[in-house]
Amino acid sequence: MKVVNSLRTAKTRHRACRVVRRRGRVYVINKMRRKFKARQG
Repeated sequence: MKVVNSLRTAKTRHRACRVVRRRGRVYVINKMRRKFKARQG
């Protein structure tokens, strides 16, 4: 999982990327391609 400052570029890497908020943190998850996971901060 990558830790990035901005999720805008992370969510545009693949069309299946979704931005979700869990426990106060913002994540990008991708059910089709697991390698595109990212967390903000």
